[in-house]
Amino acid sequence: IEIAGGIDAGTVRLAVRDFGPGIAARHIPRLTERFYRVDAQESRARGGTGLGLAIVKHILNRHRGKLAIQSELGKGSIFAIRLTLHSP
Repeated sequence: IEIAGGIDAGTVRLAVRDFGPGIAARHIPRLTERFYRVDAQESRARGGTGLGLAIVKHILNRHRGKLAIQSELGKGSIFAIRLTLHSP
């Protein structure tokens, strides 16, 4: 994986990129739903619950952040978050 991040114009950004099999476009809108799995059989074999991205989205929503997911079959995926910095 690759991890990149930074701060610009009062916004914190963090992106995690993998070079795995990628995710079909039809699944991307549902990835943050609780218990949604692209491949339920493989997820169960690895011990996944289908909650990870739902939790990420919930935390980001509570902090007024944004999650963006990009993926292409055969080329991997990018999961990026943005959070606005607030003055103390």
